Amino acid sequence: MPDSIDLTTVECERLMRAGDVGRVAICTPDGPHVVPVTYWVDDRAVVFRTSPYSLLGTYARNSLLAFEIDHVDEGPQQSWSVVARGRCRSIDDHDEVARLEASSPPRPWATGTRNLFLSIPWSEITGRRLGLRTSMPPAS
Repeated sequence: MPDSIDLTTVECERLMRAGDVGRVAICTPDGPHVVPVTYWVDDRAVVFRTSPYSLLGTYARNSLLAFEIDHVDEGPQQSWSVVARGRCRSIDDHDEVARLEASSPPRPWATGTRNLFLSIPWSEITGRRLGLRTSMPPAS
């Protein structure tokens, strides 16, 4: 049976900062949705861009959301997963948007204009790793 080991907050934050693609989980009037996004971490918040008229642009602001990243290595049957939870906020301040744009965030993979910046400051971040021989990527 594979080992399941809880990650420390430090490990979770390190993995979150190292990634650039994750998934936002959101509840809408039509039910739950999971939306892949490119992201970056600013202080203790996940930041991503979307269209104001997208699913996230319409329903994410001021909502409690979950954001998840993971990695699976099927060969040795090892994986890890990190989930951050928090209330999403829209970044409307022009100086803050300019600062974020200057930080060289990853470019959205989806086509179209993605000019709405959303942030999920996490109130909780948790993770775990699974595997017959649990291992973590080296610290950068």
